[in-house]
Amino acid sequence: MNEMRIEKIRGDCSQRIGDAISSWRVMYGLLRWLCHRLVCITPSVLAIAMAFEVVCAAQAIEGEATTAQTTGPDHEIGNTSASKTDLRVTLDGVVAVVNKDLILESDVDDEMRMTAFQPLGEQTLVTREELIDRLIDRALILQQIQLQPEAPITDAEVDAELRVLRKNIPECIPSDCVTDAGWKKFVAAQGFTVDELRERWRQRMEVLRFVEERFRMGIRISKAEMDAYYTTTLIPAYKAEKVTPPAESTITDRIQEILLQQQVNKLLDDWLTSLRAQGNVRMVKPGEELP
Repeated sequence: MNEMRIEKIRGDCSQRIGDAISSWRVMYGLLRWLCHRLVCITPSVLAIAMAFEVVCAAQAIEGEATTAQTTGPDHEIGNTSASKTDLRVTLDGVVAVVNKDLILESDVDDEMRMTAFQPLGEQTLVTREELIDRLIDRALILQQIQLQPEAPITDAEVDAELRVLRKNIPECIPSDCVTDAGWKKFVAAQGFTVDELRERWRQRMEVLRFVEERFRMGIRISKAEMDAYYTTTLIPAYKAEKVTPPAESTITDRIQEILLQQQVNKLLDDWLTSLRAQGNVRMVKPGEELP
């Protein structure tokens, strides 16, 4: 008998939830689409799906307890609607679709907070649209990495990079990030745990390794290209700052690195453009319902 009463409370609760989130019906439809269509559901989406069941279970338990305390086991179940629990469900909006992967609003927020970990000399302001583009590109690269898996990057390799990073973030200086306690405090201030940051940095290293191996290895920079860059780009830049340019022979390695990076970026951009054209990649407008 108790089981039947709880099931009826669950049914009433489902109705109340439907009424409470009527303004979110489009997003609730999206949630169902996510659950049926995604190969890998992100933790954020799982949390949303679980929220409905958790709320119903809590309502059933609360309703049963209230009924037992106030009216006894023979009380009419329909009168338990006096509960005034405030139901609030926050749904994580989709901002882009990348083949079978979704980029969520929370991913954009995480990416924005990750900009705090840019090393010295890489501090640049980025727009929301640029962050979404970055996430789309990364998702495309990670999908390709899954098709060509390599040996995982070890914790020791990640920690080695992070030790260098801790010394080169300007905002880290007040937190004394060279110490473990200071680093933990700074990371927490950005909304991450040290372990979460380590995994995000590992993913970054995997992407960079893939790009390096795929595009950089076959590039060759000629002496003529380095001479032309020194003459037509560096010298005018130094003169504009009224600074005497260094001899070309002293910065050959730096010139070669700049030209290499330029070619890698061009090849990478062309490749990503091709992947976008071949796959199902699109931005999702606010309020847009996915098929």
